[in-house]
Amino acid sequence: MEIEAWVWWLIAAVGLAIPLVLTAMPEFGMFSVGAVAGAVVAALGGGIVAQVLVFVVVSVALIAVVRPLAARQGARTPRLATGIDALKGRQAVVVERVDGSGGRIKLAGEIWSARTLDAEQAFEPGEKVDVAEIDGATAVVM
Repeated sequence: MEIEAWVWWLIAAVGLAIPLVLTAMPEFGMFSVGAVAGAVVAALGGGIVAQVLVFVVVSVALIAVVRPLAARQGARTPRLATGIDALKGRQAVVVERVDGSGGRIKLAGEIWSARTLDAEQAFEPGEKVDVAEIDGATAVVM
């Protein structure tokens, strides 16, 4: 009993899909689709050269077209800021005088220790300040 070429291509497609699932590398999926295209050519009676050529062309075309599109889409997706990163750039209200050595602000509904970014600058209670960064448990404001 001899196994036909298109069956071997389908086995290769499944074999290439396994690393796709295990490693989440989309290139393996593109090679898997190329193997399915090779199976179609084999089922239609194409020779081994045509099968391999279709596999290579489809795989390379998918990598050349899909990868840049996916990379562009990933770059456009905004990152969700969490934790202290979400506090940077927010506005706060001074509760106790804030200068280069310390003070207190109300930030996101909580009282934080704070100091100014510029040691010469000072803010009085009631003034609004912007959080430049978080240094440990201290908000650095300006």
